[in-house]
Amino acid sequence: MSEVVQDEREARLSADNLIRLLEDDILNSILKPGDKLDEQSLARRFEVSRTPVREALRHLASSGLVDIRKNQGATVRRLTTGELIEMFQVMAEYEGLSARLSARRMSRDEIAEMRHWNEECRGHAEKEDLDRFYEANNLFHDTIFRGSRSTFLQEESRKLRNRLHVYRRHITNPRSMAKSILEHSRIADAIVAGDEDLAHGLMRQHVDLLAGTAADVLLALESENIG
Repeated sequence: MSEVVQDEREARLSADNLIRLLEDDILNSILKPGDKLDEQSLARRFEVSRTPVREALRHLASSGLVDIRKNQGATVRRLTTGELIEMFQVMAEYEGLSARLSARRMSRDEIAEMRHWNEECRGHAEKEDLDRFYEANNLFHDTIFRGSRSTFLQEESRKLRNRLHVYRRHITNPRSMAKSILEHSRIADAIVAGDEDLAHGLMRQHVDLLAGTAADVLLALESENIG
């Protein structure tokens, strides 16, 4: 293997690793909307050259997580209220379709898993453990996406969920947790009953209602960034 090919392979591996690391930082709110992503600082942090950093930022920009502007560099993308509401509306359609298909296709084991994650949500809500509730909530929804048996739907929804992740996390609060558990139970009952229309409608409403708090979420994030 020539040195040029070897260097290119190492740069590719470095870029792939950086993409995963930066995605994790963004999805876990370590890097927040509006934060600057300086190539030189990132290269020092991860002990790599600026080439894989630049490649990783370009990839994240193509997936909608990062903005790159000429003469201004890269920042974690900050959505407008309008964009956020539109994305929640599309997400509601994805989730509604997953519930409809799951009412037709979900296995017994997946039904048990779906029920299990909602009970986990209930336990974490009682302790007001927002982080663990959020994780269990995601797994509840993941189970329904898997139950849909639609690989394309799972892949497309995952891209959008990644872009909405930090905003959905800020919507989670003690009041919303109790409401979510009740809505989850109704959705699960509709899926188990095989009622496709009801499952679709309940899930769509469950997710689309989150759009109503979009402005509040954006204001909260902006105040955190200022602080």
